[in-house]
Amino acid sequence: MTRTITPRAVRPLVLLLLAVVGLLLGGAGPASAHAALTGSDPQQGVVVPQAPTQVSLTFSEQVAMSDDSLRVLDPAGKRVDTGKPANTSGTTYAVHLRGGLAKGTYTVTYQVISADSHPVGGAYTFSVGAPSKTAVVTGGQEVGGGIVGLLYGVGRYASYAGFILLTGGAAFVLACWQRGAGVRAVQRLVVSGWLTLTAATLALLLLRGSYTTSGKVGDVFDLDLLGQVLQTKSGAALVSRLLLLAAAALFVAVLFGAYVKREDRDDGEKRDLTFGLAIGGSVVAAGLAASWAMAEHASVGLQPGIAMPVDVVHLLAVAVWLGGLAALLVALYRAPADQPVEPAAVHRFSRLAFGAVVALVATGVYQSWRQLGSWSALTGTRYGQLLLVKIALVLLLVALASFSRRWTARLAEAAADRAAARTGRKGRAKTAEPESVPATAAAGASPKAANPKKTATSGKAEEAASPANSANSVNSAKEKQPGAGGGDARRAAQLARQRAAVAAARTKRQRDADPNRSGLRRSVLAEAGVAVVLLAVTTVLTQTEPGRTEQEAAAAASSSASSSDTSASAGAVTLDMPFDTGGRNGKGVVRLDIDPARVGGNEMHLYVQRPDGKAFDVPEVKVALTLTAKSVGPLPVAPDHITTGHWAASGVEIPMAGDWQVAVTVRTSDIDQVTVTKNAQIG
Repeated sequence: MTRTITPRAVRPLVLLLLAVVGLLLGGAGPASAHAALTGSDPQQGVVVPQAPTQVSLTFSEQVAMSDDSLRVLDPAGKRVDTGKPANTSGTTYAVHLRGGLAKGTYTVTYQVISADSHPVGGAYTFSVGAPSKTAVVTGGQEVGGGIVGLLYGVGRYASYAGFILLTGGAAFVLACWQRGAGVRAVQRLVVSGWLTLTAATLALLLLRGSYTTSGKVGDVFDLDLLGQVLQTKSGAALVSRLLLLAAAALFVAVLFGAYVKREDRDDGEKRDLTFGLAIGGSVVAAGLAASWAMAEHASVGLQPGIAMPVDVVHLLAVAVWLGGLAALLVALYRAPADQPVEPAAVHRFSRLAFGAVVALVATGVYQSWRQLGSWSALTGTRYGQLLLVKIALVLLLVALASFSRRWTARLAEAAADRAAARTGRKGRAKTAEPESVPATAAAGASPKAANPKKTATSGKAEEAASPANSANSVNSAKEKQPGAGGGDARRAAQLARQRAAVAAARTKRQRDADPNRSGLRRSVLAEAGVAVVLLAVTTVLTQTEPGRTEQEAAAAASSSASSSDTSASAGAVTLDMPFDTGGRNGKGVVRLDIDPARVGGNEMHLYVQRPDGKAFDVPEVKVALTLTAKSVGPLPVAPDHITTGHWAASGVEIPMAGDWQVAVTVRTSDIDQVTVTKNAQIG
């Protein structure tokens, strides 16, 4: 006996799914940024003897800033910064301060957009002369959070789901089950994918401005913010996606229009149309996938030229696998009785899904290496932990798919056995036909005509035994009278529909009674349930700071905390300055020691380290000292190379005490170099 999946049974699964999605999206929060603050000058919590002329922030990657992205507030909460924030070098951004700042605690707030489109915000304090009370409240900032952040996360999930249904459903029809183009349930699935992706893209475009700035619901329909969004990389990606969706609408119209009309034809015209749809659909699907790759993780960091095509292949593989799975589930449950999905179509999808999984694993390994950078990030960062959950879900899906493959094989074997049995019965029927057909039938007469007397007798008996039949005969006679033809035709059509419905129900019961088909349906349903949760985890993963970035930021913060810019006890100054030249092996940290950091001769040691703390050599490093307040400098210093990652200079003359700006230029190749600066108190 086949168990029917009822709405009551599905409801707990839906509630569980909503709970999982809500938990994941709720856990993403405003901290899910992809650029991290790795340094600042002045540093957090430091007390400087004199007011600095500017405040600079260094991030793990390049960011986008607006006029109000970097603000400095005095103890009363008034702004003391002047002008627009500027990119001084690489990933360092600075804003100038007005002169004559009083002593007290100052607050630095920042709100920027990372290169992969996610908002980054935060605040810290430093003091001039001595700490003081401040009227600035920095808690409760929700950059990328709140209701707008939640809606934005839901929109991202819906956009991924729509892309998967649209791309995977169309691929299933063209590559596995071409007759499915005429099945209403499959048509609705693909069209709903297009509608979902289009609506989600429009929503993301409207939410984008508020999501990256104020986080207020009222700013969603701000046309000025929308205009600013359209000038960004993310806005361009969303607009490109909408244009591609217009082309996808034409593809869907042809697939479920002209293509269905040629469903039963096997000619060159249909083959040409199939080929054209496959090529055109592949181009549109790749373009839609590229609209994610060009604006998110793959577009920044290591090897973007390789990462973006790999990300496109990864998204297409996910869509073909999970979207095809959804189409197969709909076909198994909703296909008409006279047009069931064939075992051969299921077998073709099984092979297609296997290829998609292979591509998914290959591209996933590369993406994991690129975003994690180390084994410790796999368990020590939130990104790595989510990635482990995703890997576990993929393995579970593969395990369930193995059960589906078994049911598919059994279904194909059963279909072959039934076909062979039907062929055998037809052969036997043809052999026995001369003996089984009565002589009267062979002569062209009906059985009743062979014995008129018996027929008349039996007819009278039936009429006498059934008064209802007599009444029906009268009614039939009345209907056959002139003017009653319309009612007769309607009744005949109604009876035909009833017979067709009964036959379809009988066929469906027979089909559903097949244990192999029932087992396949349950297995595919379980796969689809896991796939929905997998999609939720993937959506949150794209909003989470990569493990490599998180560890680099933690290492920079730890280094900054362990070594202060000034070390009064040793009479020396130590400066840690992260750098990024933008080229290969262009990231690292320069540590500069000046001893004894006083007027006159000093020893200078310079160390170049990778983000993981390992020393490495670069082609050239230069140092320049400038005392801005006295217009002294820059005084160049050319340190000598001592050993791997170590340069030194002796007898460095510093003519007077003051707040000196130390500029270090690092060149990592013939064309890649950057200058990083920090201030140091000498004397």
